[in-house]
Amino acid sequence: MYQPIENYAVVGDLNTVALVGLNGSIDFLCFPYFDSPTIFAALLDDKRGGRFVIAPAGGYGRTKQIYLPDSNVLLTRFFCGDGVAEVMDYMPVEESGHQHAVVRRASVIRGEIRFTMLCAPRFDYARGSHQVEQSRNCVRFVSTCRHKVDLCLRSTIPLKVIDGQAHAEFTLHAGRSADFILEKASSRQSPASGQDFVFKNFNETNNFWRSWISRCNYRGRWREMVNRSALALKLLISRKYGSIVAAPTFGLPENIGGERNWDYRYAWIRDSAFTVYCLLQLGYTDEAAAFMKWIHARCTDRCADHGNGPLRIVYRLDGSSGLNEEVLSHLEGYRKSAPVRIGNAAEGQLQLDIYGELMDSVYLYDRYAQPVSYELWNDLTELTDWVCANWRLKDQSIWEVRSPGREFLFSRLMCWVALDRAVRIAVARSLPAPLDKWLAARDEIHREINQHYYNKKRNTFAQYKGGQSTDAALLLMPLVKFVSPVDPRWLSTIRAIEEDLVCDALVHRYKIEGEGTDGLRGDEGTFSLCSFWYVEALARAGQLDKARLCFEKMLSYANHVGLYSEQLGPQGEHLGNFPQALTHLAVISAAFDLERNLNQSSSQMQAYPSQAK
Repeated sequence: MYQPIENYAVVGDLNTVALVGLNGSIDFLCFPYFDSPTIFAALLDDKRGGRFVIAPAGGYGRTKQIYLPDSNVLLTRFFCGDGVAEVMDYMPVEESGHQHAVVRRASVIRGEIRFTMLCAPRFDYARGSHQVEQSRNCVRFVSTCRHKVDLCLRSTIPLKVIDGQAHAEFTLHAGRSADFILEKASSRQSPASGQDFVFKNFNETNNFWRSWISRCNYRGRWREMVNRSALALKLLISRKYGSIVAAPTFGLPENIGGERNWDYRYAWIRDSAFTVYCLLQLGYTDEAAAFMKWIHARCTDRCADHGNGPLRIVYRLDGSSGLNEEVLSHLEGYRKSAPVRIGNAAEGQLQLDIYGELMDSVYLYDRYAQPVSYELWNDLTELTDWVCANWRLKDQSIWEVRSPGREFLFSRLMCWVALDRAVRIAVARSLPAPLDKWLAARDEIHREINQHYYNKKRNTFAQYKGGQSTDAALLLMPLVKFVSPVDPRWLSTIRAIEEDLVCDALVHRYKIEGEGTDGLRGDEGTFSLCSFWYVEALARAGQLDKARLCFEKMLSYANHVGLYSEQLGPQGEHLGNFPQALTHLAVISAAFDLERNLNQSSSQMQAYPSQAK
């Protein structure tokens, strides 16, 4: 029985993330890292995938989930006929001295409740086998597959093994609890067991999250949602490498029953650069610095035989390549949405826009965090020179279409951004640079866009040269300061986007049918990132009431703990991989921008009271 995607919350340890359902089941977990094979994947195959469940044995009525305040520690509450039960979930962060573990505590708040526990790992994307070693309060799962990760489940109550799975049934009275620790087995690791271990690691983990979010500098109207989005983004940052995953899942469909099912457990240059922008807005310079170190290494180890530019568009967390796309044909997919893919063939695409997003984040880092190093600047100079020579190429652009490349406006726009930000950094820091060449190329792109990408028949900028369709990515044009937010050409473009792609506050990326075809079958949901871009574009155009209403409506589409997937379906259901970094960073950016514009409008009204009447 598949739960709706929005029925899940997440816990993580800055190495990976587990999805915990409202029914108390961990239905997805790649272990021990984001891009490792799954040990639980019931979300993608209810029968074969594997899960880890703790829930009342006699059934229950309502369930609720909440995070502890300012934390990524999760509580799932069960309202039963005989009382109220809770399951607390967290993954210890490295500060606690314990790594690669899921800690689960079942407790009773009121009454007497009988619980059932099932831990059924399925190694290597449910392709592998395992053996079991058992003692009274410990079950060791020994993997026999090529991706070897042994697990150890310890508990404060006796366990039994049935068909290679760990089971337990137990009764708790009010005020009593039982603990379960699933950890990466290691001969060098001290045993993790007992209430003292759980209590110590809980305090240290909870304090870590509370301390981290206390440094957030946003104090505006939507602080709770901004903080939750920030905590979600932090979960997606690899502590080991400083890279940032697009989402912790793979295979969740953009259309139920369709083929648009991708693997997002990797570090995209674009998504990471957008995330750095938001982290800097929030005041998190350490995370931004870690990413800059990671991207510097990618610039240093780039090689000429990439074929599609000096940088790949996406990497593994450690910066390596080799994301060979593969279909897991033995998994039926979420609600039978096949194929289930791992890896990502987009790795080999040309996407020119990544250089603009990267240079914009470097520019902001240099301005608001710390100056870029001489070595990194030399690498960035080479990247900028490459953009100068290659911005006219056809590519797959931001949406990674699987059709032949085109001359996309968005790619031209972000090449303009790359050159503009490189010039700004060089001038501000008096760094050596071929400014005449960069300025000439920047201005040529500006003229190219205005002369050849503006459709005079529809009075709109078009998705690609010679086209008539719009593209929600164009909403970034005023945000990156290419065009004034009140320029007549831009205002008419907003109206065209509204006509083509907007339904209330929901925004599609582009038209699937006709000239907007992307080489794939089937439809998809609305793209939540684009909805928040729409809010920013409206706010900057002075349409503040409309922008605020759209923003509030979009906030209502978050799930019960404030998380978003990639897309929304026709009934408001969540679609695509979950939680999605792009969506959460867009929440933060839109909240900042709308807050600023509302405050400026209020200040102007106070300054000119006669005009406010």
